[in-house]
Amino acid sequence: MAQYLDPSRVIMGTFGQIFIDGVWQSNLNHLEANVEADKRELNLVGTEYTVFKLGRKKGTGTMSGYKVTSDMIQRGFQKFNIIQKLDDPEAYGFERIELKNCMVDRIQLANWTAGEEVAEETPFTFEGYELLDPIIAP
Repeated sequence: MAQYLDPSRVIMGTFGQIFIDGVWQSNLNHLEANVEADKRELNLVGTEYTVFKLGRKKGTGTMSGYKVTSDMIQRGFQKFNIIQKLDDPEAYGFERIELKNCMVDRIQLANWTAGEEVAEETPFTFEGYELLDPIIAP
């Protein structure tokens, strides 16, 4: 008989954390980071398929949340590291990934409306990552 997914093991982002250079950013509530590979298309003899060779990789991301300090403005375009922790008390464990040599693409100087919370969105690039703690099902 098929083993079904235990729905309690599905990870919710509620307990996620973002650390910039070791400092917890409790005001941030969204993080997205992706690595895109530049695949080189090769046409080889002896096969009817186009094959691919892995080329350079590009890391991009966005973090956002509520504006509380001027930290991102003061940081400017200096490089920093992010450690993201994805945790859920019902999960099989937690996952931590370090994004290395992050640099913002754009610094938000102002973006506000009277009577509303001020949100801050920061797109960035990174130059490598390390899976520090994987989630492994028993």
